[in-house]
Amino acid sequence: MNVADDRHMKVVQNFDAFYRAEYRSVARLAHVLTGNLAAGEEIAQEGFLAALKSWEEIGSYESPAGWVRRVVANKAVSRRRRLAIEDRYLAWFRPSEPSELSSPTIDVIDAIRTLSARQAQAIALHYFSDLSLVEVADIMGCSVESVRTHLKRARTRLAELLGDSS
Repeated sequence: MNVADDRHMKVVQNFDAFYRAEYRSVARLAHVLTGNLAAGEEIAQEGFLAALKSWEEIGSYESPAGWVRRVVANKAVSRRRRLAIEDRYLAWFRPSEPSELSSPTIDVIDAIRTLSARQAQAIALHYFSDLSLVEVADIMGCSVESVRTHLKRARTRLAELLGDSS
């Protein structure tokens, strides 16, 4: 094995360990942001693929996981925008769907998806990915105070939507 092959193997092994350690958390974040398990998994895979393509650089970052989460959060917002546009133009093709009872978890995820994109990102990153305010701010590209504001507004809106009387 030559030096280039050896270096490539080390890069691949490093990425593999990173992927195994972070995939579940990133996929959960994407699921919460999209409200769809399959779409969330696809977006998570896209985020990791983007990292793999530049892993020698991304792997040297202080927080490669934060970089992947930012990519995933941005892709989820892009998907949300695209679906909203599609829904507007295709709504008249769809028959009315019967309402179904949903679990409290699905209700919360559905409520999160009605929030502004930034509020949904802040909630998902902080509460579902268990990230600190500093990490959330870094991923969202804003200040910690902005994250606090997004979280406060999101919690207030979720309490209204979910009927929290506390």
